[in-house]
Amino acid sequence: MENIENIELTYLSIDDYQELKSTMIDAYTSMPNSYWKEEHIAELIKRFPEGQVVIKVNNQIAGCALSIILDYTNFDEHHTYKEITGNYSFNTHTAKGDVLYGIDVFIKPDFRGLRLGRRLYDYRKELCENLNLKGVAFGGRIPNFHKYSDQMSPKEYIDKVRRKEIHDPVLNFQISNDFHPAKVLKGYLEGDDASAEYAVLLEWDNIYYEKPNKKATQIKKIVRLGLIQWQMRPYNGLDELLQQVEFFVDSVSGYRSDFALFPEFFNAPLMAENNHMSTSDAIRELAKHTATIVEKFSALAISYNINIISGSMPEMKDGKLYNVGYLCKRDGTKERYEKLHVTPDEAKVWGMQGGTELKTFDTDCGKIGILICYDSEFPELSRLLADDGMDILFVPFLTDTQNGYSRVRHCAQARAIENECYVAIAGSVGNLPKVQNMDIQYAQSMVFTPCDFSFPTNGVKAEATPNTEMILIADVDIDLLRELNQFGSVRNLKDRRKDLFELKKV
Repeated sequence: MENIENIELTYLSIDDYQELKSTMIDAYTSMPNSYWKEEHIAELIKRFPEGQVVIKVNNQIAGCALSIILDYTNFDEHHTYKEITGNYSFNTHTAKGDVLYGIDVFIKPDFRGLRLGRRLYDYRKELCENLNLKGVAFGGRIPNFHKYSDQMSPKEYIDKVRRKEIHDPVLNFQISNDFHPAKVLKGYLEGDDASAEYAVLLEWDNIYYEKPNKKATQIKKIVRLGLIQWQMRPYNGLDELLQQVEFFVDSVSGYRSDFALFPEFFNAPLMAENNHMSTSDAIRELAKHTATIVEKFSALAISYNINIISGSMPEMKDGKLYNVGYLCKRDGTKERYEKLHVTPDEAKVWGMQGGTELKTFDTDCGKIGILICYDSEFPELSRLLADDGMDILFVPFLTDTQNGYSRVRHCAQARAIENECYVAIAGSVGNLPKVQNMDIQYAQSMVFTPCDFSFPTNGVKAEATPNTEMILIADVDIDLLRELNQFGSVRNLKDRRKDLFELKKV
């Protein structure tokens, strides 16, 4: 159509009915007399005016979308159109429902090719998000199926359409607009001979849906991370080290950070007082401070209103030495995590054991994962955490040389891309001349993101100055991860070939 002066999406009015009826008749040439009566349109507008919209080109109705809200649990998965609409009374509509159900969408033939249908579907998605509904659903006709009904089943037909072996303009359009076929509905719409009365139940999931929360707290979507790039230096005892800990917690809390991330073995300077011992004995003496440090972290998390990831510390359990850390939440609760893969040096010099428990942690900022240093170099661990819903992976690390740091850095960035999550790494810098096996440290703390249009092109959200004591503050948007999962240029989590391989905990 030429000479388009304006295109307007607006609510349907009963005054539009006669023009709407004419548009419906033109749109449904294969289904004569299949237009809505005026009392039907009036009832829809009365019950749910926001769900009934028309798109006008040069002030002429070019298309329409009609919708209701359903309590989807009240309907069998093999429902019919009559059941959904309450025998065309629309008494199935309820403002307390959880799914936006499409009753009808049509475009007048004169206006096809202008992507007006996409505008109507986009409106439905936006309405679904604004009303905090779980998703959009509708029974999609397959009007070309009658040409193949004697050759194949509806399921085979749909599979061939998806593989582009058969062209179905209606189904292709719906799939291209992010609706996924859920099941075949038999006997869905009476009189739809072109589809042999079959339909495809098409669904779109609202990635922003939030289950109504009866508590006063809400899960934060913009999360501020505070990374501590810790300077290794001599301390006169535990109290002085904890003063430095509180200084950093105070600093990142002053910027209203939601998390403070400390490095692996940040408390190693305390081993200086036991430098006369063997290295294995000295680290076991260091482990005696762990319980006190964790209690201090927990108190700081409460008083400074921040979630603290304590890096890692040595801990004795059942006579064995482990590398562990604690998530100290601002609500006063504490959770423990373990290093599963100890380095050859940790095993040989200290006699350290690898842990056994891998899990995600629920916080007021969503689900997080924590992997200590070397564990980040094993992609299976972070994949299991991602499968469990992790949005942010924290990696406290300790590396002595630049090549050791590079292993952690590059593996951590790979974890962000392959698991569609944010990854924050924090390490220590400086020297400890009086601590055996902990002489030098190299670090550059960073926050990594996936690599797609909504994120930095190089996948680096923020980075500290290498080998300098400092804090790094960065904001990450959890909703961007939801969009990436559904609409990213590539979809690493969704596109895994689970028909060929699987990953599971033993």
